[in-house]
Amino acid sequence: MRPEEIRYLFDYDRWATEKILASLDGIPDDLWSASDVVGDRGLGSILVHHLGAAQRWRHGIQQTGKEARPELEPLPSADELRSRWQAEWVEVDAWVPTITEGLLDHVHEGIAVWQMLVHVINHGTQHRSEVAALLTDAGHSPGDLDMIDYADALAASASAHPDEPTGRDGR
Repeated sequence: MRPEEIRYLFDYDRWATEKILASLDGIPDDLWSASDVVGDRGLGSILVHHLGAAQRWRHGIQQTGKEARPELEPLPSADELRSRWQAEWVEVDAWVPTITEGLLDHVHEGIAVWQMLVHVINHGTQHRSEVAALLTDAGHSPGDLDMIDYADALAASASAHPDEPTGRDGR
């Protein structure tokens, strides 16, 4: 796995998560705060867990010594969750471009860092799919979230603006 492939995956993850977050407007409070819908979680708590897991993995790989646990806090509003994701993406945008092949190839407890990072993206896909089903049932479909749809959006943007870089990191 190469650093630019990891950047692509993180860009996709953000694109898909932004689509989910954009679909939350008008969601009834009882749907947002429900529990025991998918396992012991509901719509809001699934999304909080998705954020917390992404933060914990980033902090762990960066060795910051921090361990985010937003799941242990009171359920935030959808707007507050969006703000928390925006803050996380600022951190991710600063970190992901610094990822090197050496870091990706580093093995910790038998697992290469690149495998851990792919897991983070795949974990997000699992929880976005759970949330997308709940949102669609409530009449708030986020639309297609497939990676090929992201690739298609990038290709369309590149065609429309051939002199502009694609992707978040300007590539």
